[in-house]
Amino acid sequence: MGRSYLSARMRMRRYKVFLLFLLGICVLSVLHCYKALQSTSLLQDLSSPSKHLKSLKMFSGIFWSFPTEVVQSQQEPYEPIHVKDYLDWQVILPDPAEGKLHERLFQLQDDSTPFFVRTESGVLCFREGTDITSHRKLLHRHMKKNDTIKEEQIVVRCRCREGWHGPNCGIPTIVFHSNLPSKTKVTPRKIPRRVINAVNINHEFDLLHARFHELADVVDVFLVCESNFTAFGEPRALHFRQLILNGTFDYVKHKILYVFLDHFPKGGHMDGWIADDYLRTYLSKNGMSRLKGLKPDDVFVIDDADEIPARDGILFLKHYDGWTEPVGIHMRKSLYGFYWRQFGTLNVLSACTAAMLFKVYKGDGILLRRRSYYTMSGFREYENSTRRNLIPWSIGNPVHYAGWHCSWCFKPEGIYYKLISAQNGDFPRWGDYAEKRKISYIKDLIRTGGWFDGSVPDYPPTDLHEHMYAPKYILENFEKYRYLLENPYAKQQP
Repeated sequence: MGRSYLSARMRMRRYKVFLLFLLGICVLSVLHCYKALQSTSLLQDLSSPSKHLKSLKMFSGIFWSFPTEVVQSQQEPYEPIHVKDYLDWQVILPDPAEGKLHERLFQLQDDSTPFFVRTESGVLCFREGTDITSHRKLLHRHMKKNDTIKEEQIVVRCRCREGWHGPNCGIPTIVFHSNLPSKTKVTPRKIPRRVINAVNINHEFDLLHARFHELADVVDVFLVCESNFTAFGEPRALHFRQLILNGTFDYVKHKILYVFLDHFPKGGHMDGWIADDYLRTYLSKNGMSRLKGLKPDDVFVIDDADEIPARDGILFLKHYDGWTEPVGIHMRKSLYGFYWRQFGTLNVLSACTAAMLFKVYKGDGILLRRRSYYTMSGFREYENSTRRNLIPWSIGNPVHYAGWHCSWCFKPEGIYYKLISAQNGDFPRWGDYAEKRKISYIKDLIRTGGWFDGSVPDYPPTDLHEHMYAPKYILENFEKYRYLLENPYAKQQP
């Protein structure tokens, strides 16, 4: 009897200890979750009537009936604002008679532009980098000294203009001062490579104009991808498609291959990086599959819309053999406009040959940007087939800019649209905070150069006339793009 009683008491004591242990775990879990919620905007969102109603609507079919008209009247999740150039444009124009834009093919052709010229003395010089007049004067001076010498017997090296180097005057400064190990061994090509520039577009149309004007005579085809979904997964109008059809880009339309992404990737809502990566994957795979006449040594260059390579660097890749791959680009970094220049450069692996794109990266442009080519299955096989070491290098350096990265370079309304369109990743996602979406707040960020976390970093001094301040087209159209060249709110007090 006594033993049974003691055994029962011991079992009861174990149950109590076990229950207390479970209770402790529950309390710790609640505290941990509460702390995590405080550090995000979730508590704030849950306190919003629109968020409650959205959740109720989602579960109304399971538990109870909820008035649909009430939910629709309270469904605006963002600060109400009318953005004429971005949000109100919903009309989709019909496709042209010659066929759907997103189904067309593009035939690559060899560029017949005479970039090199054979001088009177028989020297091959890069036309753009050579002072032809000085070259001729030097040749005639040599002939006067000795009348018995014929022109073809006199060897006069190309006379390079400022910013050009090498025996043919075809190596631009940004390559001459790069870390390319074989820069002294590169040789001119008889037939230029074809250059394919791939870019995704949302609403960066001013920067897109700058890209086209900077690169149109060097790039053979622009693969431009547009989706009817934002990176956040919300529906959007096809703005770029409309601009193509209404004639805005007629000056470069013959070099544009339109890529249409008509779906949002699975898992992209939960993990924004899936959506971000998929944009580049689809762009490169769909766009490259629609090119006819592609050669293995053609150059593939992939950029974000706010990354604009300088023309001279791409021109070098087009006309010279002997450079290795993959190729990065050092870009001048700026925020909100070119007037807020940041320290250092953004160096992004952006280019490789078509052969490397398919044999190493499996045709996926996002893999090129990730810098992990040496771990990929086809790397060694491709390296052996080319009989050369694949050594990454970058055009330019932290002093000699080879392009421009202008981040968040919009008017306030454009920044607002980028906030609400941003992917569900790279946290904190500032578009989830109502106070960050206020136009007055955005204007103040532009004025001070501050960031959404409240910090105001130091910026090096800039001068509108400094070399590589902004793309040439932006500078030549100063009044139109003044908001990118001069701080529009610098003289306003907070």
